[in-house]
Amino acid sequence: MSFRRTRAMARKEMLHIVRDPRSLMAAIFQPLMMLLLFSYALSLDVDRIPAVVYDLDHTPESNDLLQDFRGSRYFTVVENAQSYKPIERAMEERRALVGIAIPPDYSRNLAEGKEAQVQILLDGGDSNTAQIALGYAQGLVQLHALRARNESQSRKAGSVLAPPVDTRIRVWYNTDLVSRNYIVPGLIAVIIMIIAALLTSLTIAREWEMGTMEQLLSTPVRPAEIALGKLFAYFVLGFIDMAIALFVALVVFHVPFRGSPWLLLFSSSIYLFGALAWGIFVSAGSRTQLAAYQLGTFTSFLPAFLLSGFIYSIANMPAVVRAISLIVPARYFINIIKGVFLKGIGLEVLWFDVLLLAVYGAVVFYFAARKLRQKVA
Repeated sequence: MSFRRTRAMARKEMLHIVRDPRSLMAAIFQPLMMLLLFSYALSLDVDRIPAVVYDLDHTPESNDLLQDFRGSRYFTVVENAQSYKPIERAMEERRALVGIAIPPDYSRNLAEGKEAQVQILLDGGDSNTAQIALGYAQGLVQLHALRARNESQSRKAGSVLAPPVDTRIRVWYNTDLVSRNYIVPGLIAVIIMIIAALLTSLTIAREWEMGTMEQLLSTPVRPAEIALGKLFAYFVLGFIDMAIALFVALVVFHVPFRGSPWLLLFSSSIYLFGALAWGIFVSAGSRTQLAAYQLGTFTSFLPAFLLSGFIYSIANMPAVVRAISLIVPARYFINIIKGVFLKGIGLEVLWFDVLLLAVYGAVVFYFAARKLRQKVA
């Protein structure tokens, strides 16, 4: 392999990129727009849940419970109902997700030490949000009941009784439990995989469609040098996209960064190389840009979004799907970027994920060059 021929191929591809300003701007601003759009739209934080309350007891005790719901950041009371019908109507009109009904004997049972019941009505149309809302409501009701019982016992004993267990909760790595702090790093991995694969998935197919591949074949440039030259040109563009995405994560979304920037840049470069090599492989196997684009989208977006652990937990997937996810590079890069951003861990922990990315990039590039050699032959 000649470095001079590879450099000439990279220069030729770089000039092609620069002379197409619309595609260049799209390649630079598309990941920025995707990151901003997904980060603001895709939020797993469940708070300010609209709720309708129905109080049949009308006592200070029931009002204290409802005040806990009104004062909680997880619930927003949108209506005080006088029957079950307004609750049903609010859920049908999607104005409320939760209904809280307090029976008429709530305060009496609470004062007598009996089981005081509270009814929680949920709209199961969004099962995930409903399940989270149920956990919030149950926790709030149980905390209120425990506090009321302790106050009652304290009044009977004539002194303040301390609770038998004092739970102290400390959250590591994402103290405020903000979903954006782990969504944004995962989005960077997914977006870079998509953009990188699409950037290079059209390059070889475009040469065939434009008739310039025959000119390349008449030169001494070898298939491996063609692939590496094109990959290097798009590597520069992909690295700019990566830098923009990291800047947005740190400056716009204020995602905490606790690890080594050098480890992040090193692992990002390996991941970007593998993603670009996959695009070269797809392009080498396609004669038209349309086929290359469709195949590149299908093999980059779906695995990176669904099988990387970005949104859906891999541990909860069927065994067959978990096995397929082992060949998805975004899975390992998400482990790296989240570990560097949120946990501040280094290569002593992440070395295996980095090694797998390096092996993936080398193997895919080998098959891309081989596929291109077959096409040339």
